[in-house]
Amino acid sequence: MTDIDIRNNIPIRVLLVDDHKILREGLCGIFRYEEDMELVGDAEDGSQAVELAEKLRPHVVVMDVNMPVMNGIEATRILSKKCPEIKVIGLSMHNDQDVAAAMEKAGAVGYVAKDAPSDELLETIRQCCCCGSP
Repeated sequence: MTDIDIRNNIPIRVLLVDDHKILREGLCGIFRYEEDMELVGDAEDGSQAVELAEKLRPHVVVMDVNMPVMNGIEATRILSKKCPEIKVIGLSMHNDQDVAAAMEKAGAVGYVAKDAPSDELLETIRQCCCCGSP
């Protein structure tokens, strides 16, 4: 899979991963209004994320860092090896350079803090899909 040209009306396929259901539901609502994005699934831990990503083949996985069962850093590391065409964007409540660096080292192409406006996450998704990195 190559970078997506969002001008060709191909929706960006997004998999959302976070252990907090209310956050997943809120972000699902935001994605619903984005004409250039399609939410193809959601998961509550890294293990589910890897399984669903292999099955659904999203363009982007928005991956929480801190989750039970398997954290986002390990899940990103696995996805980067198994499905290198899938881009991972880290999402965390920690606005911390060390956490962002750990996600990048694991293979993430972007990182957004949960206290950022939703437009920042949407723009990061668009940037990583049309340009390879935000």
